[in-house]
Amino acid sequence: MSIADGLAAVTYVRQHASEWGVSPDRVGIIGFSAGGAVAAAVALHYQPDGRPAFVAPIYAAAERFKNDPVPTDAPPMFAVAATDDQLGLAPDSVALYEKWTAAHKSAELHMYAKGGHGFGMHKQNLPTDHWIDSFAAWLQLQGWLNK
Repeated sequence: MSIADGLAAVTYVRQHASEWGVSPDRVGIIGFSAGGAVAAAVALHYQPDGRPAFVAPIYAAAERFKNDPVPTDAPPMFAVAATDDQLGLAPDSVALYEKWTAAHKSAELHMYAKGGHGFGMHKQNLPTDHWIDSFAAWLQLQGWLNK
């Protein structure tokens, strides 16, 4: 049901974006851990009116999608994980990145040696403390932070 919720959420926000002063073509999805799996699923299973502009699965649990094909109009992907993820999810991020690039879709992957699972915005005096800056730079490069 969480995947259905993610798909419905992107579609809903895109449909109402103009009411909120947002371009529907700039609506993306980011998720962490199980939410990262939802973000990955949205990137793989959206309908045309619910296509996210970008997807950011962060230390996603995405192994279950290994056989799902990448859509021909797949959104760009930004993925982040730590190699020392206690849940063993780092390979899932690598696999998503490889799946996207094998389909000749835009993808960026940041793998950190340390950070564990669930580093999010938590400051640990590790390079993972700055993943959000890399995400902002990526969003800027894609043009989504421009007016």
